[in-house]
Amino acid sequence: MTALPLGAPYRRLWSATLLSNLGDGIRAAAFPLLAATLTGNPVLIAGVAVAGELPRLLFGLVAGAVADRFDRRRLVVAVDIARLSLLTGLVVMITAHVATITVVYAVVFACGLAEVVRDTTAVTMVPSLVSREHLGRANGRMITAEIAGNEFIGPPLGGYLFGVALVLPFAVNSGTLALAAALIATIPAMINTGQDRDTDQAPSRSGVVGDIASGVRWFSRHRDILSVPVTTVALAMTDSAWFTLLVLYVHQVLELPAVWYGLLLAAGALGGLAGGFFAARVAAFIGARRATLGCLALAALGQLILGTTSSVAATMVVLATSSMAFAVWNVIARTAIQRRTPAELLGRISSINTTAVTAASILGAIVGGLTADRLGLHAPFLLGLPLLLAAIVFVATRPASAEPTASTTRS
Repeated sequence: MTALPLGAPYRRLWSATLLSNLGDGIRAAAFPLLAATLTGNPVLIAGVAVAGELPRLLFGLVAGAVADRFDRRRLVVAVDIARLSLLTGLVVMITAHVATITVVYAVVFACGLAEVVRDTTAVTMVPSLVSREHLGRANGRMITAEIAGNEFIGPPLGGYLFGVALVLPFAVNSGTLALAAALIATIPAMINTGQDRDTDQAPSRSGVVGDIASGVRWFSRHRDILSVPVTTVALAMTDSAWFTLLVLYVHQVLELPAVWYGLLLAAGALGGLAGGFFAARVAAFIGARRATLGCLALAALGQLILGTTSSVAATMVVLATSSMAFAVWNVIARTAIQRRTPAELLGRISSINTTAVTAASILGAIVGGLTADRLGLHAPFLLGLPLLLAAIVFVATRPASAEPTASTTRS
């Protein structure tokens, strides 16, 4: 099948991704606020975030198998409509004053499950919409849309809408999902790779578990792509170890008022937007291997600075550059996976990397919290340095053929 260049179908996917992630950002801010109106228990309120992230860990691999098993365009539309239905029901319950914290947990978990299926499937659609030489640019724009919606625009908008009316953020999210589903539905079915299966790689008759097993076997036989999850784990785990404690770092180490926490998060989001926008150009100019090493080195330098200083300016710069490095790496990783993986396995291989990110982030947060409790808030920054340095050595010593975005043939 001949891939199409960047054009109208890709722009529809990009627009739908922006709308979907805008809704995700709105919802991420609104759900804890809604929970706080229903209970004063801090554990239950904090658990809302856990309920939203848990599906990504528990069902990440399943989502990849589902993306490979069904028509991807229709699957994205179906899960967006499912989330729309859930949020509409929640709006009705809030309006009728019958919503409870149990209802919130159920909706958060179900939306999280639909989100992981949707995000995984959307990533697998990109190679069917653009040519191989444009994958880097296409992925960069997708990453930018995700960051803009999830981190930069969505959360503050969600907080504002909730302040206007409790139901408003969920109603607006329903509207973004409806528009996103409509855009995906207009992508021509003929360019959907969800139906382009090689009979040797088709989903197994043993079901989803067999599909996941075949994906893992393929991955184990193609170790040239191993640098992708290794780099991903190093960046995600070390970043999570300190980022989850940033609010305490701002208050106790930098001794700044709460408003600065939002400003620092905005600086990080701007860095991520820049990284997504320029990632393809950076990788093309200096090569994917050097770009990967640069991302790891930038993350290590940032953690060294924050672990040994207490500077507001340095913190703002590090947040921007570390987010930029993470965004650049995400573009490189997605492009590498898309170029090296057969279309019929793309969901499963992508989900391995996604699940690695989630697991590493959770582990990093736990280790960072324990370390800070025993050694202070500077310690989690320094804790990640050995892991980042080990990842630098691993990537630097890999054969040239294992460069993340090397133009290799799918097999």
